[in-house]
Amino acid sequence: MGNTDLAPAAVARRVHDDGADDLTVLDVRNEEDYRVWHIEGSTNLPVYDELLEYDYSTLEDHLDDLPEDEELAVVCVAGVTSSRAAAFLREHGFDARSVDNGMHGWGRVHREHEVEGVDGVVQVVRPGTGCVSYLVHDGDEALVVDPSQYVGQYLAAADERALEIVGVADTHAHADHVSGARRLAGELDVPYHLHAEDAGDLDRVSELADGDTIEVGGREVVVQHTPGHTPGSVSLRVGDALLSGDTLFLRSVGRPDLEDGDEVAVREAASRLFDSVDDLTDADDDTVVLPGHFDDAGGRPVATELGRLREETTNELLAHVEADEADAFVETIVDGLADEPANYNEIKRINRGEAQPVGDVEGLELGPNNCAAN
Repeated sequence: MGNTDLAPAAVARRVHDDGADDLTVLDVRNEEDYRVWHIEGSTNLPVYDELLEYDYSTLEDHLDDLPEDEELAVVCVAGVTSSRAAAFLREHGFDARSVDNGMHGWGRVHREHEVEGVDGVVQVVRPGTGCVSYLVHDGDEALVVDPSQYVGQYLAAADERALEIVGVADTHAHADHVSGARRLAGELDVPYHLHAEDAGDLDRVSELADGDTIEVGGREVVVQHTPGHTPGSVSLRVGDALLSGDTLFLRSVGRPDLEDGDEVAVREAASRLFDSVDDLTDADDDTVVLPGHFDDAGGRPVATELGRLREETTNELLAHVEADEADAFVETIVDGLADEPANYNEIKRINRGEAQPVGDVEGLELGPNNCAAN
């Protein structure tokens, strides 16, 4: 990466930590691609096809619309047309750089956050995909929860803190991203934890059940079976924190239609999900909810106390649970389901051991976060 390129991780830091007061992200992809998936707060100037032909006329027509006192981070699909646009903009006096590897690079960014008020939990956020994973630690031992396929991120995070990874867990069989849990566990020769109902054709699985505990240093991680998003979804209680997987998000719950899209099956799964969320919310108000996904409306880390979630009105489905409105919960889910995650059937088959990852495995999971029920 040269000095005319900008690392995607640097863009994430400036957008989410610093507020990007001195940075404008200019997305030059086609309008439909931008609509489906983009960096939060970016501006779209759809000149991708023109740039492929070295046609800068439309970009030149919009020079007066661009801020002259801010740095421009230009992004495209993979960094080719954005490099052309950034070079053209520099020739016209702008401080412009291309985002290295474009949206492909953005989808691979991982950022670590310590969770205030929760000892021994590191949150690993992927801003480009909405995925969240965790490093739970005590003493010199650590458990990795819901890792991405980029297992080096977790090895580095553990090494930085002088931790030995003693186990890896998935809260469920993921449909939106390729899990790195089996690979990481295999490389380290440590247990891979997953609920039996989500194990599919996998072997060498340490099967989880409701009420089980996973030992990490001197602390116990308590397993709670919370089916609905998948039959084997679990949540993990770590002291005063709740790793809620894809059962409870801060603004929604996990969608129940990725196992079986038939409406009868969806309604049955949604009903199980209602019961699971109801069980989870029996916890104290000061329980810190740490979900497996997020949207870009909130800050970092992605965490909220359960009492605050109850008081706010941003999670309509949780409000139905709190009001004991099971029918309304189910109807809201059925009426509000959006497009499924990209390539979700293929990703599910890989994560359940029913298919081997071949080809562009990294590209399978690039795109928007569509795991929420509404």
